[in-house]
Amino acid sequence: MRLSEIDDHNRGDHSYLTPHDECFYLLEYTSGRDFRFSKANQIISNLKKKPSERLSKGGYHYKAQVIRQASNTLRGALDPGWLRTSTLIPVPGSKCFGHPDYDDRMEQICRGIQEGLDVRNLVTQTVSTEAAHEAGNKPRPSVDELVDIYQIDENLCDPSPTDIGVFDDVLTAGTHFKAMKAVLNRRFPGVRVTGFFIARRVFPNPFE
Repeated sequence: MRLSEIDDHNRGDHSYLTPHDECFYLLEYTSGRDFRFSKANQIISNLKKKPSERLSKGGYHYKAQVIRQASNTLRGALDPGWLRTSTLIPVPGSKCFGHPDYDDRMEQICRGIQEGLDVRNLVTQTVSTEAAHEAGNKPRPSVDELVDIYQIDENLCDPSPTDIGVFDDVLTAGTHFKAMKAVLNRRFPGVRVTGFFIARRVFPNPFE
């Protein structure tokens, strides 16, 4: 499976992105449809299973399978030379460390790509928030609001990254990516920040 680039043809689906943002994705996740709609929807549904539901709901073992699958797919899709010289930074989950639903799925995916990669949780979230996919019609955090609760872990800044890959599961409006990019650009001026996503959000065809 190859990575596809967000470009002029599909950037309009992700309102916060501009032509200056480099973002790549593997799959297309259809909004408003459940896991039965497509393989991509099934993958994302399994990735987003809550840690607190590990024992109360069935099927949690599928999450570990999907994490391994995502790591393997990214290993084949990413340039080996880029992997050797870049810093991989997972987007922090909506829940802080210590919360029952703290979820390090993106860190697991990054570390599973290949041994010896420079994977760092350089950006942490200082307060827990409602998961974006559970917000429904309620307002979601803006880029500025996320920037305010994102924090650089100074203990992980040495050596300074020379090329950064930000990894997340689903690209929707691009809010989290833009907040991550803003925080990282402020701390590491001039360093390229590229986004990588398991899937991008698309909307169902109303004529189907």
